[in-house]
Amino acid sequence: MSVSIRLARGGAKKRPYYRIVVANSRSPRDGAFIEKIGSYNPLLAKDDANRVQIDADRARHWLSVGAQPTDRVARFLDAAGVKERTARNNPKKGEPGEKAKERVEERAAKLAAAEEAAKAPVEEEVVAEEAAAEAPAEEAVAEEAPAAEEEAQG
Repeated sequence: MSVSIRLARGGAKKRPYYRIVVANSRSPRDGAFIEKIGSYNPLLAKDDANRVQIDADRARHWLSVGAQPTDRVARFLDAAGVKERTARNNPKKGEPGEKAKERVEERAAKLAAAEEAAKAPVEEEVVAEEAAAEAPAEEAVAEEAPAAEEEAQG
């Protein structure tokens, strides 16, 4: 028989309240348990002393007998100083999934295409403006030359 230290949910709908219990690992979550060793009220503030209450002596006893705490209860036991919990590191936790990466790549490709499309007409306009700026200058030079010739003749 394997024994676990875990949370058993109580309370009303949308108003959770948990008992920290020692139970057979095969029994249902809220079913039969061997002993209640504490309570957890998630509705209270994180710094409230009544949020997590654990009977440390009984927890030590059950750990010495071989009871395995769940992850959440292991955190509570670590905070109470009963059992040291090793910190875990999951570098891939914050990394987006494959589908999300594909969506980001598609969005980047669309943005790049939109920028190129926006640059192309601008470049054509710049070329057209430069050509337009050069043409009147040539016409002005052409107009000035006959005027200079007329003055020389006159």
